[in-house]
Amino acid sequence: MGLSNLNLDSYKPLRDVVFENIRGAIMDGTLKPGERLMEIQLAELLGVSRTPIREAIRKLELEGLVVMLPRKGAYVANISKKDLIDILEVRIGLEGMAAFYAAERISDEGVKKLEKISEELKEYVCKNDVKNMLIKDEEFHNCIFEFTGNSRLKSMMLSVWETVYRFRLKYMSDYSSAVNIVDEHKKIIDALKKGKADLAEKLAKEHIEKAEQFMIEKLMQDETV
Repeated sequence: MGLSNLNLDSYKPLRDVVFENIRGAIMDGTLKPGERLMEIQLAELLGVSRTPIREAIRKLELEGLVVMLPRKGAYVANISKKDLIDILEVRIGLEGMAAFYAAERISDEGVKKLEKISEELKEYVCKNDVKNMLIKDEEFHNCIFEFTGNSRLKSMMLSVWETVYRFRLKYMSDYSSAVNIVDEHKKIIDALKKGKADLAEKLAKEHIEKAEQFMIEKLMQDETV
């Protein structure tokens, strides 16, 4: 998305617009892990005073996206191997649970929606359009959580997605080349369509386990470079 002067015609308070802009830049990789957040520079880029920048940084620290180092300032938080393993273990469990309940509760319209998303994802994979691949992949999984009818389960998953998004952005292109994501999604859809809850749970877990192993291996390779 990049950082630029804000649309101040937004109905939202300035502090919220600033926060969402900086947060979005962290999530999409414009502001990279380990990068220092300079209040003056950010204020100039966004065309605002330093006060909403400072407020946004404090809020981002509470979310774990920013860390404050004594006498050094604010930095975009890194994701450690331990953090990644922990969050992916949680995701495997949540994805499996969601697929199980979605298989019992999904409608015909829900199946059609997943099939449409899968076709759109396939197009972006062919183009190697990483950002849109991620958007469609996230949309696919979010829909499955939606079809469970369990709002608590969905809110838990949103937190997990946000934590790992930046890491997935970095490696999605390589992963899509190594694993047929679209084919795996189609198998999950088929299990959901037939109401096979146990199979849907198994396929969903295997799908995430492959991604977990791939990302951990990539992270370890980066650490040795």
